[in-house]
Amino acid sequence: MSPVRRCSRTACGRPAVATLTYVYADSTAVLGPLATYAEPHCYDLCAEHSERLTAPRGWEVVRLADGSAPSRPSGDDLEALANAVREAARPQERAAQSRGGARGADPMEVGRRGHLRVLRSPDS
Repeated sequence: MSPVRRCSRTACGRPAVATLTYVYADSTAVLGPLATYAEPHCYDLCAEHSERLTAPRGWEVVRLADGSAPSRPSGDDLEALANAVREAARPQERAAQSRGGARGADPMEVGRRGHLRVLRSPDS
């Protein structure tokens, strides 16, 4: 017997990285880090099969994070990075225009970011 546990899916020989357990009483499928030892009512899954896991209709999938694995960037991190790249790639002339430095600019326009414009209030 191989010391590396394999994926429980039929015809998949990749190494297992996660363990799937069904909690029938709660209609929940729990996917967590690879269990210490093989359980008879649990399924060991490879990375590909654990990513594509879906549960039956009406069931909930609970994915437990593995504390030893590096965390993925959050949506806020990715958005901040994308905004920084956009700002760095912005031509200097357009940056000056957005600050109101260009001649002939709309007097109501305070700033511009891409296709969006910030306008002064008609009261001021």
